[in-house]
Amino acid sequence: MSKGYELQVSELNLVSIPIFCMMLFMISQVSWADEVEYVRIPSGHLQSNLNDPSGQSMGVLMAAFEMRSRPVTQQEFDSFLWAQPQWNKKQISPLMATSDYLADHDGAAEEVMTHVSWFAARAYCHYEHARLPTWFEWEYVAAADTWQKDARTDAGRNQGILTALQERLHRKGYVGQHLPNSYGIYDMNSLIWEWVEDFAAMFPQPDARDSSSAASLALCGGSALAFHDRGQFALMMRVAALSSLRPDQSSSFVGFRCVRSLEGSR
Repeated sequence: MSKGYELQVSELNLVSIPIFCMMLFMISQVSWADEVEYVRIPSGHLQSNLNDPSGQSMGVLMAAFEMRSRPVTQQEFDSFLWAQPQWNKKQISPLMATSDYLADHDGAAEEVMTHVSWFAARAYCHYEHARLPTWFEWEYVAAADTWQKDARTDAGRNQGILTALQERLHRKGYVGQHLPNSYGIYDMNSLIWEWVEDFAAMFPQPDARDSSSAASLALCGGSALAFHDRGQFALMMRVAALSSLRPDQSSSFVGFRCVRSLEGSR
């Protein structure tokens, strides 16, 4: 074999190696996205803690859906950034994120992902073949504790959520450190606040009875938040905090998880 031919083969291999590695990475990411644990949430009825404009608690029929069992971690978000580099801090559009985007991000495996804008959270969920939950979907699952599907009237449970959130202010947050709720979902209340698709909403539509259409929340800028049970301080804090953010902003206390619609579910 001539030296010239050997050189060409060598150059070809040097070019092929990164392409081959990229193909392996892409294949692994498809597999990883499919293997993330989602839990089926059955259909049911939610008596929302948000009031409609007439002051009445909203009753919402919930379609079945799937929810990510854990919030997104920093390591998982790193995989997304590798595959979608336009969402890296140095490349993201200033319309999609502010200067504190990805602050304190070190890619830790079990550390919950925060400092991420709503735009980036939506893009991540799309990458995982999913979407952000609606407020009603989130509230429906968050009503549960370890034993009950609706534990919102349990004063001890509600105080425990407040205490856990206060403690979280002074330390990093790690996913899956406590028992899941009765649906099998971890960290719904006491780890972080979470982005939802309709986060900026303040009042539900007065006739919202179907989680797939009319139950979407409507923007009502400048109006006061209305809560059916004003003893739900942790929930009130969550809604107030999310409603105060713009979609390009982020916070050390706001992360996210994704959900998937189930075809034909009502």
